[in-house]
Amino acid sequence: MWRWVRQQLGFDPPHQSDTRTIYIANRFPQNGLYTPQKFIDNRIISSKYTVWNFVPKNLFEQFRRVANFYFLIIFLVQGYEDWLRHNSDNEVNGAPVYVVRSGGLVKTRSKNIRVGDIVRIAKDEIFPADLVLLSSDRLDGSCHITTASLDGETNLKTHVAVPETAVLQTVANLDTLVAVIECQQPEADLYRFMGRMIITQQMEEIVRPLGPESLLLRGARLKNTKEIFGVAVYTGMETKMALNYKSKSQKRSAVEKSMNTFLIIYLIILISEAIISTILKYTWQAEEKWDEPWYNQKTEHQRNSSKILRFISDFLAFLVLYNFIIPISLYVTVEMQKFLGSFFIGWDLDLYHEESDQKAQVNTSDLNEELGQVEYVFTDKTGTLTENEMQFRECSINGIKYQEISGRLVPEGPTPDSSEGNLSYLSSFSHLNNLSHLTSSSFRTSPENETELIKEHDLFFKAVSLCHTVQISNVQIDGIGDGPWQSSLAPSQLEYYASSPDEKALVEAAARIGIVFIGNFEETMEVKTLGKLERYKLLHILEFDSDRRRMSVIVQAPSGEKFLFAKGAESSILPKCIGGEIEKTRIHVDEFALKGLRTLCMAYRQLTSEEYEVIDRRLFEARTALQLREEKLANVFQFIEKELILLGATAVEDRLQDKVRETIEALRMAGIKVWVLTGDKHETAVSVSLSCGHFHRTMNILELINQKSDSECAEQLRQLARRITEDHVIQHGLVVDGTSLSLALREHEKLFMDVCRNCSAVLCCRMAPLQKAKVIRLIKISPEKPITLAVGDGANDVSMIQEAHVGIGIMGKEGRQAARNSDYAIARFKFLSKLLFVHGHFYYIRIATLVQYFFYKNVCFITPQFLYQFYCLFSQQTLYDSVYLTLYNICFTSLPILIYSLLEQHIDPQVLHNKPTLYRDISKNRLLSIKTFLYWTILGFSHAFIFFFGSYFLMGKDISLLGNGQMFGNWTFGTLVFTVMVITVTVKMALETRFWTWINHLVTWGSIIFYFVFSLFYGGILWPFLGSQNMYFVFFQLLSSGSVWFAIILMVVICLFLDIVKKVFDRQLYPTNTEKAQLTETNSSIKCLDSMCCFSEGETACASVGRMLERVIGRCSPTHVSRSWSASDPFYTNDRSILTLSTMDSSTC
Repeated sequence: MWRWVRQQLGFDPPHQSDTRTIYIANRFPQNGLYTPQKFIDNRIISSKYTVWNFVPKNLFEQFRRVANFYFLIIFLVQGYEDWLRHNSDNEVNGAPVYVVRSGGLVKTRSKNIRVGDIVRIAKDEIFPADLVLLSSDRLDGSCHITTASLDGETNLKTHVAVPETAVLQTVANLDTLVAVIECQQPEADLYRFMGRMIITQQMEEIVRPLGPESLLLRGARLKNTKEIFGVAVYTGMETKMALNYKSKSQKRSAVEKSMNTFLIIYLIILISEAIISTILKYTWQAEEKWDEPWYNQKTEHQRNSSKILRFISDFLAFLVLYNFIIPISLYVTVEMQKFLGSFFIGWDLDLYHEESDQKAQVNTSDLNEELGQVEYVFTDKTGTLTENEMQFRECSINGIKYQEISGRLVPEGPTPDSSEGNLSYLSSFSHLNNLSHLTSSSFRTSPENETELIKEHDLFFKAVSLCHTVQISNVQIDGIGDGPWQSSLAPSQLEYYASSPDEKALVEAAARIGIVFIGNFEETMEVKTLGKLERYKLLHILEFDSDRRRMSVIVQAPSGEKFLFAKGAESSILPKCIGGEIEKTRIHVDEFALKGLRTLCMAYRQLTSEEYEVIDRRLFEARTALQLREEKLANVFQFIEKELILLGATAVEDRLQDKVRETIEALRMAGIKVWVLTGDKHETAVSVSLSCGHFHRTMNILELINQKSDSECAEQLRQLARRITEDHVIQHGLVVDGTSLSLALREHEKLFMDVCRNCSAVLCCRMAPLQKAKVIRLIKISPEKPITLAVGDGANDVSMIQEAHVGIGIMGKEGRQAARNSDYAIARFKFLSKLLFVHGHFYYIRIATLVQYFFYKNVCFITPQFLYQFYCLFSQQTLYDSVYLTLYNICFTSLPILIYSLLEQHIDPQVLHNKPTLYRDISKNRLLSIKTFLYWTILGFSHAFIFFFGSYFLMGKDISLLGNGQMFGNWTFGTLVFTVMVITVTVKMALETRFWTWINHLVTWGSIIFYFVFSLFYGGILWPFLGSQNMYFVFFQLLSSGSVWFAIILMVVICLFLDIVKKVFDRQLYPTNTEKAQLTETNSSIKCLDSMCCFSEGETACASVGRMLERVIGRCSPTHVSRSWSASDPFYTNDRSILTLSTMDSSTC
């Protein structure tokens, strides 16, 4: 059976013995003393395959071609990557969860959750679906979550259940719940949810409104709460997280697209050559003597065959003969170059972050060269530009400005001394922390004013400690309990959680001053002031919204007085104030903003019992309204937040990552536009943009925010366009929020894009993850089709990272989702400059030369084959031996270009990094333009003509040039052409190389030596496994002729001389900025300098030209040249590179 299988597959012959015994007429012996032999039947089979062996035999033959292994590897890699995604999906879908069914908790898998199921979530677990909160372990039904994986905000957010379900804290109680939820269909907006819950109690229906504060999003994590119960309203791919997820698509670089265009052009050239050769063949054979010469008589079948079929057959034969013009091995070399070259990013110590012990990661090597083509950078803010760590810096209290220096709150400016007894209250602050938080020397007060001053400061820090939504971890709250303050617990031990990092920083600052917020206990806020515990009843929270730009709380003091404390942006607080140091505070706020600090104003209002009763009633009516709830709440908030008394202002610094400002400035110098896309609030985003240099202080900031309708948005866009046109000299920055952006993209894309293109910087705030991706897509499909790059650090940035041409993940504090889904991952934003300006520049230069060179050398290779057909009656006779055809791209010319594409550094990396303007030289795929492509193609054709006709005319007149007097033959002529070609294309690669290492020397000159050694061995021995050996002793005879050596040298020099001359004059007459900056240091001496007028004293200009020729071929090492930069150097004025060289007399030039 096994033998039969081997025979069917073609691997086993049917006969095992050396002889065969044949019985005539098949008369076999009757005694049975013979071994029957099996013979095949009389069928003739000219086909290569059978039904059984087609697949394995064809695969074996296909994979004998090395290039086809590439496609197999790609197939396997893509399958493996998808298999990993399936495993990841199965892990998430199979995660254990607990649901309430039949009066008890049932453990099931996440994928089995159905809409309507009640799910129990414990502390630090991730929500498996979008849930409406029913109850928690707290009496008020509140819980705290972090949405870092959704919107990038690492701070806690508070969610609240409706009162009727908040009391159902056990499974048994929840099993008795009879309720119905009516809500909107799924949508991607993370911040929008409208619905209502109809609860049936004692045959009575109670309707409660549901908003975003009731919805727990999938992907968020429960924090600071032991457990909650929620009902699933959106599951699976209908959750908001899934709707914001953009499936990962295969990205293609601009170089790959150019390669495909060039391949189509070369395919047209191939078909054209085949058609021309076929037509000329039949034109030539129109004469009978050429149609059927005496030495090649046709068979009867050939004479009677269809001319159309013969034409097609000949056309296909010429296609096969010329098919080597299509560089299939280019794809293999490109993939090797990308894969091996990607290791240099991980090995770069400049991209290594020592504090976190993280190095740069390459998740895909297909986009290395795209790093050198970026025109737009879209970056997240929180955790990408900033460290997401707020620090209290300054404040203004009653018109006096203070700074916090080394834990001390010090008034600004010199002040006269005052008596030691002044401000006993403020000095007691220092007693709490053994620090002089407030210096008494600043206050020139009389004893009767001391009490009023103390009251103002007390009220200011009380407002800071009470007007917020900050929470404290359960562990610490349990340690404090409801009893008096425990002196053993220092304020620094409290760990605060807040929905805003500003709030956390301010509460921590107040604790350092001496007013310590301890926590919320049901409806009570506890504050420790100078060791004395005070309890304030929290009556109402007026939540922050982007329209009001402020938040407020109404509290009842221990004395029974009711206060409204408000906190917000100066533009929203100051107009509401009727008392306090308004003008002084306004000046201080402006001064804080100029320092890049985030500012908030604090104000208060004391409420009478009658005022509070009206406020309480109106708030209840607005919050329980089913129709126009948001509008009614806004009106009530406006009614409450008025007639305020200004207390002062705070200034908080969101600490930027190291060198963010310098990096953004460098990106601008490189011609890259920077957009900031963030989910943060408008004020926060603008403040950080100013502090990081994205917005300049002199920039005119335009705003497209809080638009309510298409018409309103369109009118605002037209006004912005007019302002830009009128003030075209001034730089403009645009601020747009998520709601307005949705309206702008719906009907007014073109108008919006026109405004954006005329702005130097764009900031998009309150952006949902999917909106970030839509903005990037809008830029991608614009008429200019620029290359985009997205940078982010959280799961909320994954969509934009996957949408952009290049996605960069920051390995920060918000998990590794962005890093895992990105193309490249770095530890800090500052590493982006080195990644683009150095690695991107090098990768693009290398692969652009690699692609052009491959097409060039294949044109050189096949064009002589085409020309040869004119001299062999278009008989499809090959010019080269089949072994040379196979090894040309695999062995003889492959290594020099591969090593070049891995190691080439046409300019010093430090110069590239310090001079971002050099990035402009390679923008817009400039080195792979049609003009450059045509130059390399024409160069290849011209060199091919020189190879062929040079050999033909030099040897055609005297065919007895061999040392033994024999004549030149077909294989000798073809070998001469091939030898000149191998040497020329290899030396051409040497001319392109500027950064020489021992590896470059080895592969460049080694390739030429290997060709000669191989040819000598191949043609010098009769190899028994070769059926025919046309090249036997041909190479020996060829090299025995001195005329041949002369011809080889002459043709190589002729081919490359014109190319060298062109390079010299181009660099002198039309130098690029990169060529001007090609100045590197090796052992404190100049390696290369491109200026004809700079040569040592007593040296002639000819010597300088000689040095330039050396530099063109990459071997420049002038020893007497010394020069420094001067004002006349043609560099950009904003270049910041520091190149220290010795001086040179300017009169020399």
